[in-house]
Amino acid sequence: MFALQIVVVLLLVVAAVSALVLQSERDSAQEARNRSLAVAQTFAASPGIVAALASPDPTALLQPAAEAARVGSGVDFVVVLNTEGIRYTHPNPDRIGHQFVGNYLPATQGNVVIERVNGTLGPLVQAVVPVYGPGHVVVGEVSAGITTSKVSGLANRQLPLVLAASAAALALATGGTALASRRLRHQTHGLGPEEMTRMYEHHDAVLHAVREGVLILDQDGRLLLVNDEARRLLALPPEAEGRPLDELGLPAAAVTLLAPGSEASDEMLASGERLLLVSVRPIGRGGGPPGSVATLRDSTELHAVSAAAVATQRRLRLLYEATMAVGTTLDISRTAEELAQVTVPGFADYVTVDLAESVLRGDEPGPGDSGRVRRTALGAVRPDPPFYPVGELISVVPATPWARTLDSGRPTLERDLRAATAWQAQDPARARRVLEAGVHSLLRVPLKARGVRLGTVMFWRAERPEAFDQDDLALAVQLGARAAVAIDNARRYAREHALATTLQRSLLPRRLPEQDALQVAYRYLPAQAGVSGDWFDVIPVPGARVALVVGDVVGHGLHAAATMGRLRTAVATFATLDLPPDELLGHLDDVVNRLELERGPVEDGDGAADGRDRGAVGGGGGEGAGVIGASCLIAVYDPVDRTCTIARAGHPPPVLVRPDGTAAFLDVPAGPPLGVGGLPFTAAEFELPEGSRLVLYTDGLVEDRRRDIDEGLERLRSALERADPDPEATCERVLATLMPPHQSDDIALLVARTRVLPEERVARWAVAADPAAVAGVRREVSRRLHDWGLAELDFATELILSELLTNAIRYATEPIQVRLLLDRVLVCEVWDGSSTAPHLRYAASTDEGGRGLFLVAQLAARWGTRYTKSGKVIWAEQELP
Repeated sequence: MFALQIVVVLLLVVAAVSALVLQSERDSAQEARNRSLAVAQTFAASPGIVAALASPDPTALLQPAAEAARVGSGVDFVVVLNTEGIRYTHPNPDRIGHQFVGNYLPATQGNVVIERVNGTLGPLVQAVVPVYGPGHVVVGEVSAGITTSKVSGLANRQLPLVLAASAAALALATGGTALASRRLRHQTHGLGPEEMTRMYEHHDAVLHAVREGVLILDQDGRLLLVNDEARRLLALPPEAEGRPLDELGLPAAAVTLLAPGSEASDEMLASGERLLLVSVRPIGRGGGPPGSVATLRDSTELHAVSAAAVATQRRLRLLYEATMAVGTTLDISRTAEELAQVTVPGFADYVTVDLAESVLRGDEPGPGDSGRVRRTALGAVRPDPPFYPVGELISVVPATPWARTLDSGRPTLERDLRAATAWQAQDPARARRVLEAGVHSLLRVPLKARGVRLGTVMFWRAERPEAFDQDDLALAVQLGARAAVAIDNARRYAREHALATTLQRSLLPRRLPEQDALQVAYRYLPAQAGVSGDWFDVIPVPGARVALVVGDVVGHGLHAAATMGRLRTAVATFATLDLPPDELLGHLDDVVNRLELERGPVEDGDGAADGRDRGAVGGGGGEGAGVIGASCLIAVYDPVDRTCTIARAGHPPPVLVRPDGTAAFLDVPAGPPLGVGGLPFTAAEFELPEGSRLVLYTDGLVEDRRRDIDEGLERLRSALERADPDPEATCERVLATLMPPHQSDDIALLVARTRVLPEERVARWAVAADPAAVAGVRREVSRRLHDWGLAELDFATELILSELLTNAIRYATEPIQVRLLLDRVLVCEVWDGSSTAPHLRYAASTDEGGRGLFLVAQLAARWGTRYTKSGKVIWAEQELP
């Protein structure tokens, strides 16, 4: 062995020297070719050479130049020839005039000749190039050559160094081989190569003959050794040795179990259809290379049990996946689609889900609903399934297996669809398409929940050759039962959502009241999931004014919708009392507190009495039913003096868009939300230019889970500045900019563009506190009514004005004023400095007075009292003729 290694080293040295010599010769020849060609071409293109060739004595002119070029370039000769090959120049003058030695004829044709020859100077490489005269005619040739001995000197100089280095390498290899041989013999306990080979062959035979798989891995998890049995049990590729475990296509459980550092004793591992017992032990603790060795045994006696366990595990996994994947939303169609998706292709190749029409509407199916179903979901492994498409209304043919499943609620198994014929009666043409597509087995399972049959789900196999069996039927029944509960939950939610939405819309304004103070547009968008308590209102109030209201009840569901209706009714009622916005919010706060007291404390537990109380007040509970609270904003606009009084309770501030298009949030004091109690509400008054837009909204427009409310407010302001002045266009612009993709809360948006009551439709008179002044005011009022074309109202207006003005002079304090407003009604107002309000009473037949306000009530369509900062206003409205 030692001698063989020395011989190998010697052969490597000889090969290296030979390669160096050959490479040197090849490099020398190439260098000679390049240098001779470059010199010849350069001299042939030099100035004056053509004229020299045409001169009477070319040698006299060209010999000195050729010798200078030869010496300067380092070549051995530069020879100029005529077209017949006679030399004009040569380093040896005796050679001039003689025939050129070499192949020069191709150069006379314009070609370049490079050749190796044995010339008069020895072995050399020479190049012959043409010399062109006028008209590109060859008038001579130039040859340059260099002996190979001149360019091979470098390799000759390097050869001794190479031989010395080779000798040193031979000495080092000899010493290293000797040391390695001694160490190897020590490690093998003196065994020679023959003994080691024989021992390896014995171990290899034993390793591959045992019926137990063996794997050896290094500390990095790389497979070092695997026997035939382990390769068979784990289905390893032929080139598995040397590759990491995670690149061998093993299951994740196998990679984890065999990973370096782990220990196991008879751990069970599923590998394909086999059940293996695996033991893993670390190696290298005694000083050897670190790693691990694993043994695997095929538990053939447990094969049948393992197959059943794998099937059971697969079914349990499918049931678990179905439990997690089906019913993630409260949408009926989406739930049906989830059932189809989770079972294709793991359990069936095609899945169809059909539900009764009433179920899709959220109702419980009646006795006659089983005959017509709608295809709700379709799962398929192919893009062109041969079944009814989704959305088609199907009439189930009586007496077919499908009809019997719907009527009886019992599942059915069709192992071989080609042998069965009864199912084809539903649609013979489509049945032929199904069979042509390769569908061969069917499971038909009813969808039942809480005793109600909702529809059917059918599982079809086409790609898989094995037919459905009883175990598959049992699994399908469980899948159908779980899906039916999810579908029924979605159905009940859809019904309750529809009821809540209907209730909510019935409690909101169906159309806006007619009025001339504001041009109003609104948008109301309920949440996609659940019903909230957002509301808005437009309420005409006395004095040609209009109240704008926007509010938001805490929570979702029927409870929030019902509370919203009660609060909207309360706002409308308080508005008829002509209360200012801050006082109106105070009364509304009392209403919310009273509603909370009526509900009583919400206790944990299931007490019957507490449950009935909550149901009676909360309207069925729902999200947020444990708390009653709301935010609200009220704005009252007066078109006569263009003032707007605003108060808010926990609500986002309104936005004012001025006629020039600039938008800004109004600084309205933020009161506490309704239901908190204990804190007052403060109103703010603003003067609005004609054509301004007042924008009221709920937080669903500006607040979203993915953005902060400050960002939403800024986007709202920016959108309003870019919107057209028309309120409808403003609503469209705002929603297009701020509408979230998944709306989780109601959105109420109210845009009001201000108008002004023309001055010619307003009349004012200051009245002295003297009963004699009443007659003069009556005459002025009568004249104004005639100017307005309202002579028919003259008599009634004089009576109303006389009574109200006389009472103000008699019982109130100055200043006293009279104001007439011509709007959609005729408004007569008497202003005074007293805060004492008159009360309507019915005088007895013997009373001499007390009938004045009774007459006012009879003559006017409405009348009432409004308090101001300096007193009160008593007003009366009359319908226009």
